[in-house]
Order: sequence, then C-alpha cells, then structure tokens
Amino acid sequence: MIREILIWPDPRLKEKTRLVESVDDELRKLVEDMFETMYHAEGVGLAANQIGVDLRIAVVDTSSSEDGIGPMVLINPEILSLEGSIRFREGCLSIPGESEEVIRAPKVRFRFRDLDWNEVEMEATGLSAVAIQHECDHLDGMVYVDRISSLKRERIRKRMKRLKEARAAEAASTP
Repeated sequence: MIREILIWPDPRLKEKTRLVESVDDELRKLVEDMFETMYHAEGVGLAANQIGVDLRIAVVDTSSSEDGIGPMVLINPEILSLEGSIRFREGCLSIPGESEEVIRAPKVRFRFRDLDWNEVEMEATGLSAVAIQHECDHLDGMVYVDRISSLKRERIRKRMKRLKEARAAEAASTP
C-alpha cells in the first residue's frame, strides 16, 4: 500500500524515532509499504517517520547507481564511522521538487538489523553512503535542509508551505 509522505516542515519529521524491539508481521507489512511508497515516489530511500511512523527503520535502494546497494531494510541503523568530505546535491521525498548541496562523507561504515533480526555491519560509498547518512538523519529528526544556510532553508520552507496549501485545497475540492 502506498502511504502518504509527510511534507516538511511537518513537526513529526523533527522527532527522534523509537528503537524497534522485534520483527513481526506488522513490521514486515510496514516495510513492504515503505518500499512501495519509495518506488512510487521515485526515491532511493525512505525513513518510517516520513510516513508518520515513529520507528527507527528505513529502506534504501541505490542499486541503479554504480556503487549501489539494495534493496535494503535498515532496522535501528547507526553510523559507526565517516570518511572524507564531499559536496552532494540532495533531494528528499518530504521536500519534493527541491535540492541543495550538502556536505557528506563519501564513505560510511554502519550497523543495523535486518528483517531476520541479524546484526549486520557494512560499508557504503558514493550515493549509497549519502543515502544512509540522509536516512539516519531522518531517524534522528533532521532533514537535509537543517544542513544548509538559514536563508535557503527559509525559502524552501515557504515553497513547501505553498505546496501543502495547494494540496489541501485540491483535496478539499475533490468529492
């Protein structure tokens, strides 16, 4: 089922998510919905709080890129180390139509649990490394615009407010 993606600056996107305690059928269904939602929106990652679920879980699929990984389910992910620094133009499914350059690490080592509750530790580079950092930020209550200048952030905030108002008006006029 495709879920609605929250649009920033929805306050739920600023909240740190809760740790997942175990995997059950409900969580597996959530993951299925997250992948379906992410692919429908043509994204490479989606955090649970972007669809209003307060759990530390994200899905990532960068398999179409040269250094890609995925599709992957990241339960309770944590970044262990970051190497280097690059400028990367990021977008976000919660901030549609926008992108800005953000400083990220081109190499990341991280740990997470998979859907079988196995603990996995791995490295990612390039787009995959950026996607992991981006989704972990979401789970910690940050969006990429928190990493840009306040002037640019405020301009994007105004555009997102107009977008939300337009969507609300469209929904109200639809029988």
